[in-house]
Amino acid sequence: MKKFLLSALLCLFGFAMHAQQNPALKGKVIDSKNQKPLQNVVATIQSTNQSVTTDFEGNFFFQILPSGEPVLLISSTGFKTKTFILEPTEGETLDLGVISLEEDITTELQLSLVTITENDLGDDNSGSESTSGLLQSSRDTYQQAAAFNWGQARFRIRGLDNAYGKTMINGISMNKIYDGRPQWSNWGGLNDATRNQEFSMGSTASDYTFGGALGTQEINTRASFYRPGNRITMSSTNTNYSWRAMGTHASGLNKNGWAFVVSGSRRWAQEGYFDGTDYGANSLFASVEKKINDKHSINFTSIYAQNSRGKSSPNTQEVTDLMGVKYNSYWGWQDGKKRNSRDKDIAEPINMLSHYWKINENTSLNTNVAYQIGTIGNTRIDNQTANNPDPTYYRNLPSYYLNTHNNDGVWTPNYAQASIAESYFLANNQINWTSIYTANQNSADQGKSLYVLYEDRTDDKLWSANTVLNTSLSDNITMNAAVNFKRLKSHNHQNLLDLLGGDYFLDIDPFFTGNAIQSDLNNPNRQVKEGDTYGYNYNLFATTFDGFTQFKFAYDKIDFYLAQSFSRSEYKREGLYRNGIYANNSFGDSNSKVFENFGFKGGMTYKINGRHLVDFNAMYMTAAPNLRNSFSNARLNNNFTPNLESEAITSADLSYIIRTPKLKARITGFYNKIKNATEISFFYGEGIGEVDASTGSADDSFISEIVTDLDKQSLGAELGLEYQITSTIKATVAASYGQYIYSDNAKLLTNDDGRAALGLNSIRDFGTAYLKDYHQPGMPQQAYSFGLEYRDPHYWWVGANVNYLSDSYLDVSSIVRTNNFTIDPATGISYPGANEETVRDLLKQEKFDSFMLLNLIGGKSWRISSKNRNTFGFFASINNLLDIEYKTGGFEQSRKATFTDLQQDHASGTRAFGPKYFYGYGRTYFVNFYINF
Repeated sequence: MKKFLLSALLCLFGFAMHAQQNPALKGKVIDSKNQKPLQNVVATIQSTNQSVTTDFEGNFFFQILPSGEPVLLISSTGFKTKTFILEPTEGETLDLGVISLEEDITTELQLSLVTITENDLGDDNSGSESTSGLLQSSRDTYQQAAAFNWGQARFRIRGLDNAYGKTMINGISMNKIYDGRPQWSNWGGLNDATRNQEFSMGSTASDYTFGGALGTQEINTRASFYRPGNRITMSSTNTNYSWRAMGTHASGLNKNGWAFVVSGSRRWAQEGYFDGTDYGANSLFASVEKKINDKHSINFTSIYAQNSRGKSSPNTQEVTDLMGVKYNSYWGWQDGKKRNSRDKDIAEPINMLSHYWKINENTSLNTNVAYQIGTIGNTRIDNQTANNPDPTYYRNLPSYYLNTHNNDGVWTPNYAQASIAESYFLANNQINWTSIYTANQNSADQGKSLYVLYEDRTDDKLWSANTVLNTSLSDNITMNAAVNFKRLKSHNHQNLLDLLGGDYFLDIDPFFTGNAIQSDLNNPNRQVKEGDTYGYNYNLFATTFDGFTQFKFAYDKIDFYLAQSFSRSEYKREGLYRNGIYANNSFGDSNSKVFENFGFKGGMTYKINGRHLVDFNAMYMTAAPNLRNSFSNARLNNNFTPNLESEAITSADLSYIIRTPKLKARITGFYNKIKNATEISFFYGEGIGEVDASTGSADDSFISEIVTDLDKQSLGAELGLEYQITSTIKATVAASYGQYIYSDNAKLLTNDDGRAALGLNSIRDFGTAYLKDYHQPGMPQQAYSFGLEYRDPHYWWVGANVNYLSDSYLDVSSIVRTNNFTIDPATGISYPGANEETVRDLLKQEKFDSFMLLNLIGGKSWRISSKNRNTFGFFASINNLLDIEYKTGGFEQSRKATFTDLQQDHASGTRAFGPKYFYGYGRTYFVNFYINF
């Protein structure tokens, strides 16, 4: 019996050795530049669940191959994926020989992409960013076009805000609880350190999270995953910064089980593309890993990315006609230098401890704990009982005098005064810092500043923890599961930065007629100095928990997955001031509000053969409103937003995919529906305050506008196609056609501080906001791209692409589209002249002009020595070569909120309160030099 067992074991061992020596498929992968073997390159048989990685010598082996003509994919971060159609012969080893991988230029394109993703224009990161940052690691032709060619025009994938995507570092979500969006500036300038990425499009399966309708991006900072070596880059551009220097070192995993990565960068500009936009950023990254044994590793990651930049103002058409698209009203000269009154300053370092546990060959567990603390500040000028210092203040412009009316409502333009105003504005079109200092020094109340510079500041403390389980239950079934926890304390306040020549500032609100309103009744008439908090002061607390499970099934002809999630969010406000308007509802703790939500999704890939696939994904989920929209006026009171509900999100897409050695293509149809969205905005409006009993007219007031039950729908198709015409010439085609609309009317309320000051209910119901069939704003709904690229065998390449973008719309005012716009409160009937035709004409949504962008890219690299991996190279791009002027977005002002007022504002053809627009960059360049050693 023993001899039989011994013989059987020897036979099995011999069979195993024979199988290893005679695999069905083998090959060796090298770097095309230095001819060195590449380790950990992934080789995948596309029509199966088989996947292997290369060993230290760059070799890979497959023991079994499917019949027919299977497709092999060879891929590695930083290199172009190679595709092979296999023709195996049963019983014989198919040897592919040496496979050379070329450097993927996407890694170089990322350096120029950062100039887009960081250029958010809103004071609160309010959705002005495109979704480009979510696509940095993508190699899909369509997604690359969306990021690198259309992103400069603020294109959004499938019409979705980036809050509907999920960005993670080591499985921990980087989306802010406050507004749901990732703050890419938290790791800006660290492209080398964040190159290890995985991207899942739309609601497709992700190994780390349930995700959202837009997609998921996972950034892995495990030190041993970085390719060993050093890299130094120097860049120049004329976008939002001028110069950039970056250096990175990765050690690789040494014999003692240690690996570390360090990276740092500096970006700076005295002035960016738009006037007066200064820029300064410093970024540092460190990751250290200790491999304890074959099962356990511990990694510590620290990221610090400080960023300060001057903002650029949106302008009315009147101002742009006078000053041009680069004009920025936020700055002025001081001591011979340009000083911007509106800077955005970010410094939110991240520290993360990760544990990697390989439980067995089939199961792994990754656990992470992160702590993030830091500040976001948005500066601006505050003034009390003094003239508005903004040079574009409406009383300073010609339109104010061109649109005057007498007491009977008859248009009586004052052309002479308009001409004087134009001449004065052209001579005084920037902030006058000297006059501000002079006014403060000559204040009637000696020492009291009439003007100060302050920042709306957020100081966050965020604890995050998660654990991610991946296990193979069988040869065909894989399970992914994760649990995530977050605890946020967010301190929000006004921080006085500069008294601008005065000695103190009074902590009151003089806006209201009669007695000034106290910011804090517990400390009335407080004199504040530089570094003091004033105006508003409160904490927001949020505790969130979510978990998901996912099962993936892989078979010869079909793959499919099913996933489910549950989440719980709890919000609360703590007022630190007793506000004079909301004396009984501003100080102390608010009630808590809890949201419990769930989600289900699934998908299927049908493999017609190794080259042709059909892919379908569908998702339904509910999501808690973000913290920003949960309070109607968090700066002043504890009120939760009325009618607050969780959003309901439905998503589906169907794709046909072709993958051959020469042709790669994907055509997708998609549908997304978002119900019960909430949006809050703040503005000063005329004719929307409390109705005066003596006149029957409504007062003017500063309000927060609350739009609830907002439904959004996006429907369309996208195409990405890449064809290798010759071994050196490649053509790409990308297209997106969508219809992104508000699919139903919404409800509108206001929180009116003026009503509250009179002792009335601050909430006023304006009923229905007639938004149905208006287009969602601020993004092209059609985009097309055609590109050609030439890659020379001697490691230089050049490319060009032409892009056509259209169907971008202005953001419409919601309150103007309520019955308040047409109904006269004095009579209860429509304003004279407010018939269907005139109202429709006034409220027609503006559609921006279509435009074309021509972009050029190119580069070259040299191998410095044949004995090592030292390479030197450069990358250059010119965007918008023809210097086309185009609008990237804009919004209607809501100040003229009634038919009569808005009609009068149109009287001269030059509106005083017309829409304000954002413009894209004109001709810009980016040049990057690098050395790898």
